[in-house]
Amino acid sequence: MSFTDVLLLMFGAVLVENFIFSKFYGCCPFLGVSEKPATALGMGMAVTFVMTISSAATWAVYYLILEPLGLQYLKTIAFILIIAALVQLIEMFLRRFVPALYAALGIYLPLITTNCAVLGAALVNIQKGYGFGASVAYGFAAALGFTLAIVIFAGVRVRLQFADPPRAFRGFPLTLIAAGLLAMAFSGFAGIRF
Repeated sequence: MSFTDVLLLMFGAVLVENFIFSKFYGCCPFLGVSEKPATALGMGMAVTFVMTISSAATWAVYYLILEPLGLQYLKTIAFILIIAALVQLIEMFLRRFVPALYAALGIYLPLITTNCAVLGAALVNIQKGYGFGASVAYGFAAALGFTLAIVIFAGVRVRLQFADPPRAFRGFPLTLIAAGLLAMAFSGFAGIRF
């Protein structure tokens, strides 16, 4: 892939094929951690870090171990184990050597283990046959798209606290309606063709 192709791939991963609004990956943290912009940004940064590293690690394991041994059918299980191990290693490293960052990320690191967006990026990389560099770039860009979506939605949810909707729409129903409207707004980027 040329540099231009990688940039277009990254642009598409952030806006056109946004993991939350287009593929519906990572909806649980999207709805659960998006009450405040600061917590949403913390979750987004943690996801960006882990998704980028896991994209590199899962690509290497698939093409250097699973494919030569004819074990491609084990990719989902292998990727889940790799992501869980990476999250645990990162958590131990941060706790030991960067306690301020560990305290800032707090609960977000363990939540990433169960975030299907991280697994989704690894699987999409293999399904589309990206090389190592393109896989890492795609994982990074997909995580940036996740971060963009969750931070924007957190801002919308802050504004919704001041809304006075009809009683039937108060609480979670209004949150889902706002998420749907935001997804529709992002679907406008799908008209961009490369």
